Amino acid sequence: MTVRVLPAGADGVLVEAEDGDAAEALHAELLRRRALGEFAEVTEIVPAARTVLVCGLADPRAFAAQVRSWRIPPVPRDGGAVVEVPVRFDGPDLAEVAAVWGVAEDEVAGIVTGTAFRVAFCGFAPGFGYLTGLPRQLRVPRRSSPRTSVPAGAVALAGPYAGVYPRASPGGWQLVGTTQASLWDPAREPAALLTPGAGVRFTAAS
Repeated sequence: MTVRVLPAGADGVLVEAEDGDAAEALHAELLRRRALGEFAEVTEIVPAARTVLVCGLADPRAFAAQVRSWRIPPVPRDGGAVVEVPVRFDGPDLAEVAAVWGVAEDEVAGIVTGTAFRVAFCGFAPGFGYLTGLPRQLRVPRRSSPRTSVPAGAVALAGPYAGVYPRASPGGWQLVGTTQASLWDPAREPAALLTPGAGVRFTAAS
């Protein structure tokens, strides 16, 4: 893997990958190695769209040299913990998404529920996970005119990502459904329902 490793504080590095898929694979590999007992000193592994921040390293320079030599496999889409999110497919953009995909409107639910998603990283708002897994041919553009308010629980698609709005906010993603699931609850541990590395399955709610 071709990466660029930058210092981040006294005990951390920021690893820049070639693209989002490479960053996601790197994050998965770091989690796998830590689960096997490597990097026991690491305090945080934080993925983003094209980077992974690693903090708490005993020797950041040695880690940087090591990570450059890794051969990292693609992210596995099966196995591991999976969060199920029940969805009512009642979004206002169903027809537009169906048109982009070249399918009937009532087929959108089956495609979404049949896709194995994974939380690549979180951001935008507390509890908002950027979910990957859509094949390239099923990616949809953002809306040309963003909405000034998207309701909490809206299930949406944009580019390579799916996501669920944890609270009402402006947004330009295509809305295909709604869920009653609580995406962010400070009284829960962890507070976020969707955390980086977790698998996600949308299910059709009645």
